[in-house]
Parts: sequence; structure tokens; C-alpha cells
Amino acid sequence: MSDKPRITILYCTQCNWLLRSGWMAQELLQTFTDSLGEVALIPGTGGVFEIRIGGELLWERKRDGGFPGPKELKQRVRDVIDPQRDLGHTDRASLES
Repeated sequence: MSDKPRITILYCTQCNWLLRSGWMAQELLQTFTDSLGEVALIPGTGGVFEIRIGGELLWERKRDGGFPGPKELKQRVRDVIDPQRDLGHTDRASLES
């Protein structure tokens, strides 16, 4: 068992959000290659879209007003698992805007 964080993405199968969820999982796994233990996709219904880290709600579609972009999602994950980490161009783009 890994002591690295587990991220879950609960998505609505009725809304066909599997591709979006898979894309978000790929973005996280690519960026946090050595920092994550797992990214799991969990099928659900009823318009759900939630991203959790170790059970802590990080993003919820209704609460947060839609879907996160990859930049925002990566920043939120970083802020939880490694706040001192520099995300390179993702962070620089934030500072310039």
C-alpha cells in the first residue's frame, strides 16, 4: 500500500463525462508522476462530478460552478499535496494574468 495520496474522480455516466474524467486523470498523472499513489475513476449518476484527495472534497461541479480546467485542478492538487512545488508554466501563466 502506497502512502502517496489517492485521488478519486466521481463522474456521471448518464452525462457521458467519462472522457472528461479520463482526461483530468491523465493530466494529474502526467504532472504528479511520482507524487500520487492512484487516480481512480468512479462511475456515478445524477449529474455528479467530484474530485477528492484522500476523501477531502477538492472540486464539486455544482458547488464550484462547472468543471475545472487542467491548470486550476493542478494548482488545487498541488496546494494539498505539495504547496511549495513549482508547476512551471502553469504557475507562470497565473502570475501574468
